[in-house]
Amino acid sequence: FQNTKEFAAQKDEQDILKSYREQFIFPQHQGKNKIYFTGNSLGLQPKKAKEAIEQELEDWGTYGVDGHFEAKTPWYSYHEYFKKNLAQIVGAKAEEVTAMGGLTGNLHNLMVSFYQPKGKRVKILCEAKAFPSDQYALETQLRFHGLDPEVALVELSPREGEYEVRKEDVLSKIQELGEELALVMIGGVNYYTGQVFPMEEITAEGHKVGALVGFDLAHAAGNIELKLHEWGVDFAAWCSYKYLNSGPGSVAGIFVHERHADNQELPRFAGWWGTPSEGRFKMEKGFKAAYGADGWQLSNAPVLAMAVHKVAIDLHVEAGLKNLLHKQRELTGYLEFVLNDISEGTQVNFEIITPKERGSQLSILTHGSGKELFNKISAEGVVADWREPNVIRIAPVPMYNSFMDVYEFGQLIKASI
Repeated sequence: FQNTKEFAAQKDEQDILKSYREQFIFPQHQGKNKIYFTGNSLGLQPKKAKEAIEQELEDWGTYGVDGHFEAKTPWYSYHEYFKKNLAQIVGAKAEEVTAMGGLTGNLHNLMVSFYQPKGKRVKILCEAKAFPSDQYALETQLRFHGLDPEVALVELSPREGEYEVRKEDVLSKIQELGEELALVMIGGVNYYTGQVFPMEEITAEGHKVGALVGFDLAHAAGNIELKLHEWGVDFAAWCSYKYLNSGPGSVAGIFVHERHADNQELPRFAGWWGTPSEGRFKMEKGFKAAYGADGWQLSNAPVLAMAVHKVAIDLHVEAGLKNLLHKQRELTGYLEFVLNDISEGTQVNFEIITPKERGSQLSILTHGSGKELFNKISAEGVVADWREPNVIRIAPVPMYNSFMDVYEFGQLIKASI
């Protein structure tokens, strides 16, 4: 790597994904694209999003209720159009995934089925400093079952002076809890540090002691390689508005392993759309779950949100996971190099607390006047985010960010110092 404009331009010219940048809308600053490094919070809008929504509005106006079967993309089966592509993104079989609901609501509905405390097997294991929504969901699930979160919720913390939770510490804690452990529920990628957890090993160890294992993939779906079926994960949920670029609060998704696909005995909070599609309009009493992940659906498709989701997912699969991951490693590697180069030249210490096992995000621990630095670069057209007490999170996304973005970001950082 070289921290020069010429090097960044050359890398961009060689980038096989460079055309995808032109398919997204960038916020503007003084007549130029902002340096948008918050795909880990909200991905950019695909240019075709507006057209997709307008198509559904046109069909709504033209067909009214008949749009469920006569629209260009019939609404009744809208969720089915995502199965093949979502399965590729999370490493699953088509019947193991579905697009539905919102992330936290989906986690709650899945835990109705997969968190069933009995006897002394009541504890849930999660990471410390999990995203607040996960913490609240786990706490309230425990209280719903009459349990005290102070006792039954076990949190994994890094060792003193470290930021990453070591794999051996996760696995040993699972072994230690043993027959008391009912559920492992961890964020696949930690939102604060950007650490990727060893999901395959965690799943195997959890199953070995008789627990079920699920993951919140909000910061993982579309960001890292996932093999949920192969790893044997019991369930997972994710949002679509970060790396999957589907719009603020857009429709989320779930995975349920095929071993649970036709288990009608699993407890669940059911809804009409969770029944088999061929018999849905019989309006019969008595819930029978559809096969696979579809059996956890509650309501009919939110078509306007799904229209954008389809555009974004199609782009993601078209770009190709291998291509995205290769460019991601190059981009984050270049960003790390540029920050280290600036640190050496200015005697300012940027401590990257994100381990090498990572996705697009780098979390930078700032020493001294970090918030002032963040405010300065924000005023200069950088979109990053600040996490208390002293971390700037930056995520150059391979779908639409460039090496020139990284170089110019470095120049702004250097000038701001």
